[in-house]
Amino acid sequence: MTREHEILVGVDGSTASLHALDWAAAEARTRGLGLRVLVAYSLPSFTAASLDGGYAALDDDTIRAGAQAVLDEALGHLGSPGVPVQGRVVTGDAAAALVEESRRVELAVVGTRGRGGFADRLLGTVSSALPAHGWCPTVVVPLRGDDGHPLPDGEVPPLRPVRRIVVGVDGSAPAEAALRAAIREAAAWGAELFAVSGVPIASMAGALAWLPSAVDHEQVLSDAREGLDVVVDRALAGHPGVVVQRRVLDGTGAELLTEFSEATDLIVVGSRGRGGFAGLLLGSTSQAVLHHARCPVMVVTTRCEDPAAG
Repeated sequence: MTREHEILVGVDGSTASLHALDWAAAEARTRGLGLRVLVAYSLPSFTAASLDGGYAALDDDTIRAGAQAVLDEALGHLGSPGVPVQGRVVTGDAAAALVEESRRVELAVVGTRGRGGFADRLLGTVSSALPAHGWCPTVVVPLRGDDGHPLPDGEVPPLRPVRRIVVGVDGSAPAEAALRAAIREAAAWGAELFAVSGVPIASMAGALAWLPSAVDHEQVLSDAREGLDVVVDRALAGHPGVVVQRRVLDGTGAELLTEFSEATDLIVVGSRGRGGFAGLLLGSTSQAVLHHARCPVMVVTTRCEDPAAG
């Protein structure tokens, strides 16, 4: 699969999508990539024949003109970003269109109003569907204020440069892919990079619930640190200028990454990328972080590096 040296960003006219567009432009400048701005539209599922005559003018040309206006506004918002930019209007479901386009780019970026909730997770909004099914890493940029609450549509908030990156590492293949992506981001931005592993000792959750009470919890943490060092040192091969600080902490990955997002510019997390009803309903670490993080979140699947893995 041949990838263009571009970043894909989906826009829909909302403040959240323009905020994501600003983030994508900054990323493109930092990495020396172009921008591919996409607007997707579809006709309503009902037919004009089933409606009153006053609605008959709601045809493809009218809706496409509205989509083109959204694209023109986005390109005008960009101004002169200092990188090559191309814009496209396509027909179809936004999530499906972005997933298909993600085959041909290095990174995809979408915005979210940050409301989350069960309905969004169940129905699979673009900001949930694209990270799960995309063929390249996806960055979801939330429209949140400093207090962590979602912002209303209106003025686009100022962009925060990437100075600190936190990546979740748990020894899985998706987490190692996320670690490699985080190292590349840190090298491009000159950012601090923290690799974090969560060991839920206090709650005795998950696999640790089966440990006998006599197990030395400090030894568990020590073993986890050794494992983290092995994974990080292996991923750093070929990146001699990048320093990765390592942390093994008591807690689950989702809890720790969400907490770190309050003082971090980018969270990077791996996902198996299976998607589907079960994944959206039950909620993986990546889904939980996406819905609660205050900063942009990059989701990386093994499919991003090896298309055959999907």
